[in-house]
Amino acid sequence: MTGLVDALTGISGILVTPFDDGDRIAPARLQPIIDRALEAGMHIPVVNGNTGEFYALTVDEAEVMSREVVAMVAGRAPVLAGIGRSVGDACRLARAAVEAGAAGLMVHQPPDPFAAPRGVVDYVSRIAEAGQGLPLMLYLRNDAIGTAAIADLCAIPGVVGVKWATPNPQRLAEAIAACDPSVIWVGGLAEVWAPALYAVGARGFTSGLINLWPERSLAIHAALEAGDFGQARALIADMAAFEDVRAQELNGTNVTGVKAALQALGQDCGATRPPAAWPLTAAQQAQMQDFLQRNGLLRESVN
Repeated sequence: MTGLVDALTGISGILVTPFDDGDRIAPARLQPIIDRALEAGMHIPVVNGNTGEFYALTVDEAEVMSREVVAMVAGRAPVLAGIGRSVGDACRLARAAVEAGAAGLMVHQPPDPFAAPRGVVDYVSRIAEAGQGLPLMLYLRNDAIGTAAIADLCAIPGVVGVKWATPNPQRLAEAIAACDPSVIWVGGLAEVWAPALYAVGARGFTSGLINLWPERSLAIHAALEAGDFGQARALIADMAAFEDVRAQELNGTNVTGVKAALQALGQDCGATRPPAAWPLTAAQQAQMQDFLQRNGLLRESVN
């Protein structure tokens, strides 16, 4: 567990899920993406995250992706496997991740409209049991459950940290103060929010950029770890257009932007599945193309 806990303060690279022309998962297309990101220094590959279109996958597909990504990483870094949906599905995915050799579980916040805070505690507790001792990273996208409920979740045996994915640094600071100091708080809103969340106690951040420009993600992380917020902001400014595209259409182009950029670089990972948008509009594509050209990334395109 020590290796995973240490790595959590680094970059959690949320990998895309590649599809072929028949809309079947095509895990092998991830190999060059994983290799480049690990060579650049990515700390934790994450399979079945939201950038991996977790909610567009069947449970069977998610199981295959966990197994295939662990095999492709081949022990070079600890792998976090995203799990969630119904409690039965989540426990099944937890058991599959154990069998695959994942180092930990990233528990998606239940999207159920009637999820009670104490019910979520029961949900995570059952997953922890199914996970057979694998450490759990909670993925919090809605902090409306309140600080007390967050503290209850973090007190569940096996929970080592939280990926904080709400733009609310003040609530994050309150949660950090309310929980055991050993809990690791990771910025879950990618590079652009990392400085603000670092300022109140987060360490490390999630990244979709890692799929195509891992060197920039690592440079931003290094600046933040050194306390050089000015340098971090300057590095973020050059990649902000990428996140601008991803945030459009109610974030419905979040994965679309990543996959469109990968296509432009010659690393086709297929289309996104509905309800995500596909393809980018002409205006969005032009914005993405400009981002890639300005940063010299198109030179790395495969001809």
